[in-house]
Amino acid sequence: MAASEVLGIVKKTLLLLPGPVPVAQPVLEAMAWPMINHRGPEFAELQGRLERDMRPIFGTEGDVVFLGCSGTGGLEAAVASTFSPGDHLLSCPVGVFGKRLATIATSFGCTVETVETPLGSSLDPQALAARLEADTERRIAGVLFTHNETSTGVQNDMSAYVPALKKHGAISIVDSVSGLGASHFAMDSWGYDVVVTASQKALAVPPGVAMVAVSERGWSAMERARGARFYFDLLKAREFSRNGQTPWTPPISVFYALAVSLSRYHSAGMEAQFARHAGYAQAIRAAFETLGFTIFSAPDAHSVTVVAATPPAGVQAGAFLTRLREEYGVVLSGGQGELAGKIVRMGTMGDVSAGDILGAVGSIECALADIGAPVEFGSGVAAAASELRASTTVTA
Repeated sequence: MAASEVLGIVKKTLLLLPGPVPVAQPVLEAMAWPMINHRGPEFAELQGRLERDMRPIFGTEGDVVFLGCSGTGGLEAAVASTFSPGDHLLSCPVGVFGKRLATIATSFGCTVETVETPLGSSLDPQALAARLEADTERRIAGVLFTHNETSTGVQNDMSAYVPALKKHGAISIVDSVSGLGASHFAMDSWGYDVVVTASQKALAVPPGVAMVAVSERGWSAMERARGARFYFDLLKAREFSRNGQTPWTPPISVFYALAVSLSRYHSAGMEAQFARHAGYAQAIRAAFETLGFTIFSAPDAHSVTVVAATPPAGVQAGAFLTRLREEYGVVLSGGQGELAGKIVRMGTMGDVSAGDILGAVGSIECALADIGAPVEFGSGVAAAASELRASTTVTA
């Protein structure tokens, strides 16, 4: 049966979402490789290679384990494995996904306190430091962070929170599902304990695998934790990983795809990957602003993997996104939660070229004109092109 019959899709689209993202053909083709014994030597070699390739992306020399799930599964594993019911945690959300991490912790019986941050802003290091300094009895067992928040287009400077965190000593969990691989992360030197990412974001692989790196402090905390867990047990994942296995049947085809994608990633070079994402994000922001959008994230808090923006006056976000998708085949995201219907979000991740960015901006101009917004054709494309030419991304 043809894909169009199964999915009802006949028109090619360009996904510029916060995830999942466009996947390169060689990565997709790897998923057609034959199955292997997930308890055999071939799989052990595959998983070992994946761990070696992931360590520099996390910025760690420690253990990296692989789970057959989405990023949310990885975050649940981190919370369930690290903390016990009744533990007092400090949540530092900067959007929907940070709040989801807090909800996971609450679901496992933890008491969660929140450091509030205005939407569009990054976490204030001084606010975090003040709360941790006030915790003289060290009741706060852990701190929950978001590296990159796709719902608001905000990225936290994770190095800024290190002094306060080290001084206090709380165990840290970092959601870097949409951040890792697109910008620098130094887990070991910064001292973060549990960091979670997933396949379907900057690493440009189909969904299905979460990767979790854990420090020695993190493993020690997990050995003390008494929370209920079974499938999402990171200690069990480490135990099996040391024998080249996973506790449960892994998504072997996604592992294949991840291996090919990581090979391509490292061949291009990490710094080139960072520059490409940052260049694309700057080009999109320039185009949006030229076309009358207002960038939602604060100037010192821009994400490199997703740009969130408020449409021009008189432009309804839903109508614009629908026209852009149905007429031009360019798929962006709308807002979530309290931002639903108020913003649009455009991603930079995946198998996306500079030409794709320029083509998408041209389509945005057309869609705006179609729904009656005043547009100077070519102005957004010119703004994006100027930024791309000023960066190294034009040859990406």
